[in-house]
Amino acid sequence: MTRTTTTAAGLLALLAATGAHAAISPEACDSKSFQTVLSAANASFDARAVWLDRRLIAFPVAAADGVFKLYHSPTGAIAAPVGAKVTGSAGALSLGLTKGSVPAPLAERFKWVGAGPVLQLNEDDVARMGELHRQQLVLVQEDAQGIVRAATRVQVAGALDDLYAAAGKLDKLGVDITLNGQNTRTGFSLWAPTAQQAAVCIYNTGSSTARAVYQMRFDSSTGAWNAQLPGDLSGKYYKYAVDVPVDGAGIVRNLVTDPYSISLTADSKRSYIARLDSPKLKPAGWDTAQAPQTVKNPTDMVVYELHVRDFSINDGSVPEALRGKYAAFTRPQSNGMRHLAALAKNGLTDIHLLPVYDIGSVPEVGCAMPKPSGGPDSEAQQALVKKTADTDCFNWGYDPYHYNAPEGSYATDPADGARRVVEFREMVDSLHKLGLRVGMDVVYNHTFIAGQNEKSVLDRVVPGYYHRLNATGGIERSTCCDNTATENRMMGKLMIDSVVLWATQYKIDSFRFDLMGHQPRAVMEELQRTVNAAAGRPVQLLGEGWNFGEVADGARFVQASQLSLNGSGIGTFNDRTRDAVRGGSAGDSGEALFARQGWINGLVYDPNGHAGPHSAADLMRSADMVRAGLAGSIRSYPLQTFDDKVVALERIDYGGQPAGYASEPSEVVNYVENHDNQTLYDIDVFKLPASTSSQDRARVQVLGMAVDAFAQGIAYYHAGIDVLRSKSLDRNSFNSGDWFNRLDWTYKDNYFGTGLPPSEDNGKDYALIKPLLANAAFKPTPADIAFARDAFRDLLAIRASSTLFRLPTSADIRRRLRFFNTGSTQTPTVVAAHLDGEGYPGANFKGISYFINVDKVGHTVTDAQATGKALRLHPVFLSPGVADKRATQASFDPATGSFSIPPRTAVVFVED
Repeated sequence: MTRTTTTAAGLLALLAATGAHAAISPEACDSKSFQTVLSAANASFDARAVWLDRRLIAFPVAAADGVFKLYHSPTGAIAAPVGAKVTGSAGALSLGLTKGSVPAPLAERFKWVGAGPVLQLNEDDVARMGELHRQQLVLVQEDAQGIVRAATRVQVAGALDDLYAAAGKLDKLGVDITLNGQNTRTGFSLWAPTAQQAAVCIYNTGSSTARAVYQMRFDSSTGAWNAQLPGDLSGKYYKYAVDVPVDGAGIVRNLVTDPYSISLTADSKRSYIARLDSPKLKPAGWDTAQAPQTVKNPTDMVVYELHVRDFSINDGSVPEALRGKYAAFTRPQSNGMRHLAALAKNGLTDIHLLPVYDIGSVPEVGCAMPKPSGGPDSEAQQALVKKTADTDCFNWGYDPYHYNAPEGSYATDPADGARRVVEFREMVDSLHKLGLRVGMDVVYNHTFIAGQNEKSVLDRVVPGYYHRLNATGGIERSTCCDNTATENRMMGKLMIDSVVLWATQYKIDSFRFDLMGHQPRAVMEELQRTVNAAAGRPVQLLGEGWNFGEVADGARFVQASQLSLNGSGIGTFNDRTRDAVRGGSAGDSGEALFARQGWINGLVYDPNGHAGPHSAADLMRSADMVRAGLAGSIRSYPLQTFDDKVVALERIDYGGQPAGYASEPSEVVNYVENHDNQTLYDIDVFKLPASTSSQDRARVQVLGMAVDAFAQGIAYYHAGIDVLRSKSLDRNSFNSGDWFNRLDWTYKDNYFGTGLPPSEDNGKDYALIKPLLANAAFKPTPADIAFARDAFRDLLAIRASSTLFRLPTSADIRRRLRFFNTGSTQTPTVVAAHLDGEGYPGANFKGISYFINVDKVGHTVTDAQATGKALRLHPVFLSPGVADKRATQASFDPATGSFSIPPRTAVVFVED
């Protein structure tokens, strides 16, 4: 490493005079700009060609005739207008058409690339490509006279993955402190293979000027830049200054934080230097503390999905300075923690936190806190929230900025890089002590932003590598934002390294992957193996397995999607059960919100006046889909359907896909509500007849929760579902502020009718929403909220009481779960099932029969196999404090094997 003192002005003068880059100066580290153009480009180019490896280039659309050349320029000065000759280059490499076929692995990886010639470098030129990839490269097709017919950049991932395959083994990216007496060193490593030079700027504080800048050395085998500095620099801050070729800009010096930052200063301006194993960053007893041993198999998981800020921002029992912070979880006597403790006592096993890595969408200091007011159907509240939406303190957090660092807005002092680390760990430790494991919602499918934007990190370190590109080189945005490309070696590695860090350094027990279908299955399976080995324990992976966008149907790789993950053991969210229970689909709007009733809210048996003509067969199909979900959506599980056929669940149609899609129950996450879309209470405002009483609305909520409680697989609940949580009909509250995302742990209000929700996602339905919010009859009473709260706890206790509700294998489910009241003569408003506990470990009962009656009237159903048996109500229903007194009216007649189930009731019988 070399300490430099050249001034910024001198650097630019030297660059202009020689075309070479001077060493980076301390002044450059203190630049007020996050980028400096060192040499301007003459032109901008699409990237319509694709490197397949270090020597092969696919050039779609282009004709195979003419002369192909790869021009290069260290200053980014190439101009290649069609019809003229190339100018501004420092030289060119000749390319020929490849001889033979493209190797099969490359053909598979790049199968999405359009047809066209495949070009090949001369062997003598291949050795130069590491150097030339640090320059501007333009592929040109010329005629015999050197006139440009076509010119394009070349998408770079295939070449870099081949040239720097050894980078996949790097284990010291980011900051690494080695303690060794007088030889103690603070190391920095940055993968930036296309950089012309790199330096690390060191700062004493998060706001001071640079104390020094050190040139980094390039490792040509890995593409990483490294520096080893004397001493332990813990507590200080750093940034990298990286000179990279950028299309349309030329050579740019980016002053950028570390993609592997473990913490940062306020608003992520500088990366923090620390050892995560330092005692200063650990709560007392952290090293020996363990997660509760409540989950033997993934199917034991009962998850409560919770947003850090939502949890306490509205909780008056938490000191004001701690509301909305990690530290709120360390107040065991707060209303919120007492609520979680009660859930844990009754069988909840896991808290899943919405994104808590560093996000780009919330100011960490000085964020706005609007105080809306207005009538139940007023537009005033959302107008005020909208006014500060991008500057307030709230966002769901699906905006990754730094994947490996805790979010600063949840820390009591975002400016101190240590606080967020310590307080995050204190939060995890506190939840573990409560008996709850901790999961993280992670978003590796996109970044907050890309390109040369200030909050872009990855793309300013290695332009054009980390993101998934389309046919012209633009970044795909099917996930809402700038899609990452985990099929590229170092983006996949970043995802794996990040999960390992959270699992080992923060004791995270499971991970929920946002839009996991945009990741390759192979990378997710590698991640599973790696994190299990690193953590020394099974780490459960869950995710959204939706199949859409540029990767849909395996267009680029075998996806980590519902159907493609079959057999992997990785869980995906079960939309089949969700839609059957709620009615319609997640994307419904307008009249469809009313018309598409679901199994629990009136389909056929309780029409709301909006629904179109439905038949008894429609209701029976819906009931069959619920049964499929209760059976864990196991492909091989046989079910007698409404038309009296007995078929495997994979043979039952769900919108062109199989209703049964999983090999094992660990691959299924059952839910009827999560942070996305309307809450269950809100969707039922649309679906249920307007005349439905508030007491019955609470009962319908409990029926939905019961489906998850009784279903095989992993049970997943949205925080507040048990207290009838409403978002005032908001269908997408990701940026709707605290107002539309509040929770009330005093159980007095569910916040229905607190104003029209934000217009961006709801405005087109205002005419429908407004009269609903204005109707005071739709708002529950505190008694309704208390009923749902306590009934949920009873459901948790029932699930926890027997391993039969959480069978770990598909073989167990096929052997031990039996439905009755099926086929064409069924009562479709009653799902009835028997679980055989004979000889099964942890069953605690010889048998269990459970029932969910969604109808407004009671029904009697018969199980011939129960005749003569001695069944009684589950002990939970016999306890004095049981929430649902109506369930205690259920009865069993052993002479006939008949069960009488009261209206809108979920009930369980057991055989000792």
